Amino acid sequence: MILPAAGTLLIAEPFLKDPNFMRTVILLCRHGEADGSFGFVINSLFHKKLDELVPELKGFDLPVYKGGPVQLDTLHYIHQYPELLPDCQKITDDVFWGGDFETLKILMLAGEIDADSIRFFLGYSGWEEGQLAGEMEDKSWLTVKANRTIVFDTAIEDIWKASLIKLGGKYELMIHYPTDPQLN
Repeated sequence: MILPAAGTLLIAEPFLKDPNFMRTVILLCRHGEADGSFGFVINSLFHKKLDELVPELKGFDLPVYKGGPVQLDTLHYIHQYPELLPDCQKITDDVFWGGDFETLKILMLAGEIDADSIRFFLGYSGWEEGQLAGEMEDKSWLTVKANRTIVFDTAIEDIWKASLIKLGGKYELMIHYPTDPQLN
């Protein structure tokens, strides 16, 4: 297991009961002891498509993910286009966050952005100073380094399991754990 940092996947432990984070995987985009942590749930779909949220992108019925329970009126994105989107931030190899949204819209309308290389999120997951450290001590989260394959190429329903498999060893067995062991 690795310490939280930008580019880390936070994997909800199998028995985490918080309805916002049950069996989720969060791509951590920023982590600092003084200013808290910030990331996106990458395996939970929102009920609307991109063109329903951004009318200028009519016809782009791309999925939008529930980034987390904080500021559900904000749209964020991660992508693989650092050379095309000014002001983006590197999260890990081949995964970047944000950039100029107006430029993104122009590139999408021009057909220069591949839908498989971008993900949109409504809201985000955030922790105040020390909060994530406390959750780590409580063993609510497992951690593994993020990679492009899990973030962009893994089916949404397989991301949690694929993340645990990446940890290997005893963690691979957790993919078979029931959500509620009392029902077993």
